[in-house]
Amino acid sequence: MAQIDKKPINNDKDNEMNFVEELKWRGMINDIMPGAEEQLNKEMTSGYVGIDPTADSLHIGHLVGVMMLKHLQRAGHRPIALIGGATGMIGDPSMKSQERKLIDEETLRHNQECIRKQLAKFLDFDSDAPNHAIVVNNYDWMKDFTFLSFIRDIGKHITVNYMMAKDSVKKRLAANADHGMSFTEFSYQLLQGYDFLYLYEHEGCRLQMGGSDQWGNITTGTELIRRINGGEAYAITCPLITKSDGTKFGKTEGGNVWLDPKRTSPYKFYQFWINVSDEDAKKYIKIFTDLPQDEIAELTAEQEKDPGLRPLQKRLAKEITTMVHSAEDYENAVEASQILFSNKAKDILHKIDEETLLSVFEGVPTFDVPRSAIDEGTPMISLLTDVAAVFPSKGEMRKLTQGGGVSINKEKIADPNMPASADLLLNDKYILAQKGKKNYFLLIVK
Repeated sequence: MAQIDKKPINNDKDNEMNFVEELKWRGMINDIMPGAEEQLNKEMTSGYVGIDPTADSLHIGHLVGVMMLKHLQRAGHRPIALIGGATGMIGDPSMKSQERKLIDEETLRHNQECIRKQLAKFLDFDSDAPNHAIVVNNYDWMKDFTFLSFIRDIGKHITVNYMMAKDSVKKRLAANADHGMSFTEFSYQLLQGYDFLYLYEHEGCRLQMGGSDQWGNITTGTELIRRINGGEAYAITCPLITKSDGTKFGKTEGGNVWLDPKRTSPYKFYQFWINVSDEDAKKYIKIFTDLPQDEIAELTAEQEKDPGLRPLQKRLAKEITTMVHSAEDYENAVEASQILFSNKAKDILHKIDEETLLSVFEGVPTFDVPRSAIDEGTPMISLLTDVAAVFPSKGEMRKLTQGGGVSINKEKIADPNMPASADLLLNDKYILAQKGKKNYFLLIVK
């Protein structure tokens, strides 16, 4: 076995954190194998979390495992992010109703690199510290493993009875009584178990972490290590995160909330967190930030004193948006969320990017406007009636304008005959028209 974990934990001020105690108060431990805490208190320990590489981005459902790795490194231990290139090509039966789609190696490598860049926001990969993080891909050690070698060297150590007893297998079979489970899926726990054995032998890894639905797969790994090497390895799982209303965490009407800004804009990402319920905010701020316990307690007390101020949601959204994206993206998201109420709305509108603009005004009526209408300086009264039917008549538009009820790009207009011009365009493409206080219309210039 690689001699990685023999260095005692540095007991200076920066590394006083007890990893298990940290996870406990954060509500991040569901199961812990006996001896795990003693191992972590004894010496620097390598621990890993497996990540599905079937997309080129993580989503917030991955963040619990990522935060476990982050806390592990903060406590002086060595995090390993395992990209499941081989197992991702098969599909894990745990809590799933269908097998996963297969991916080719080129896509796998692309996804791995994208995921590593995202993980670097949370973990230190590049320093010369002994507990710097590493990324590994189980495809690298599985791709040349022949079927005969695997069943001879690995498969013989775990009985079918042992594998059938796992909850993940039982639930999959019960849920699909008519179709059963393919051998491919059934073998998943053995492949994941071998990952743990491989990392134990080559990286000195003594700990695997994951969601509570992974307990069976993880303990298969500890059993393989015990039977083949006579070694001790450990498991820690966290509870599966749910929302207070019973719906699935991390899902919106639009699907997953991704870390990649091309998939989920920083504005939408920020909006997800700022809009969580009070009950969820109390839970999420412990799980998805590294704020200390006393600071979270103060924020919780403030929330209970005046829930309307929503300090938990605001701080949660700030911490996680800054961590995943940047401080600038966070500030822009806050500004964008205040467009409807800010006295600086005009300046903000001209500053925000197209995706954020469309996110803020998602669902408002839109009208396609020919570029010529702008280039020819069409009077606003004609633009908002004849070209785009914001108003049913010119008389109504003229009357509302006189009463100060018409705005272009959040700025009231006094003259209904003012000409349209290119300097009104937001992102060289849009004009935001407002009728009264609450009625918005987006003109898309083509």
